[in-house]
Amino acid sequence: DYRGGSVLISEQSLITPPRWSRLDLGTGERTPVWRQQVPGHDAARYRTERLWAAAPDGTRIPVTLARRAGVALDGTAPCLLYGYGAYESCADPLFDLSLPSLLDRGVVYAIAHVRGGGECGRAWWQQGRLRAKPTTFSDFIAVADWLAGDVPGSRSLVDGTRIACRGLSAGGLLAGAVYSRAPQRWRAVVAEVPFVDCVASMLDPGIPLTVNEWDEWGDPRDPGDYACLRSYSPYDNPPAGRRPALLATGTLHDPRVGIHEPARWVARLRETG
Repeated sequence: DYRGGSVLISEQSLITPPRWSRLDLGTGERTPVWRQQVPGHDAARYRTERLWAAAPDGTRIPVTLARRAGVALDGTAPCLLYGYGAYESCADPLFDLSLPSLLDRGVVYAIAHVRGGGECGRAWWQQGRLRAKPTTFSDFIAVADWLAGDVPGSRSLVDGTRIACRGLSAGGLLAGAVYSRAPQRWRAVVAEVPFVDCVASMLDPGIPLTVNEWDEWGDPRDPGDYACLRSYSPYDNPPAGRRPALLATGTLHDPRVGIHEPARWVARLRETG
């Protein structure tokens, strides 16, 4: 509305609950409209910041951190690392009611904004989809190594022996893939409704949404796409050697990831472990 003199804006962060304000475009004055009430929560008790890690090819990967004030980034605190990296979706640092409980226990929470997402524009997505999908996983592992101080020129920000990672759905594929690729890196892995039987699912056009998903993951009827999917599919690549603790979850009525995916993956891990 070109005649309007104000706009509504919404703001939040990992440590600040959502708040809506009316911004007067003439004066810059903000008038509070609504704020999510979180009894007992004080954002001043926490800290959040945006840092940058280096991928193996030199690309700078954004990393958002949150911690309780007084928890130093000196390599002593445990860390929970979250990632998604698919569909050009941005893993925005949104407020989560459960996060303060984690931070109060001295855990550093980190979001790795890996390629395959949309945080840095269309090219960011293109560099982490189809046959470039493995870049998503190498970015995530690189962020963990950087947080642990295992990258030349970096300092240890968290305890490298106590890094857990978590992902949901397509992020569950991320968690499963890095579980297979770098089992020694993680103290624990949480894969929620994970897309982990990639080849079998993408080969079955009768599964709802599969044909549409070829635009993201590739069509395994193409030998090149098949080889790429096969190279990172967690079901087809159980990790060698010692494995970290794993929590895999599934749901009976998920329209995107069938319950058979995590079930078959867990069975495969038990069979090969």
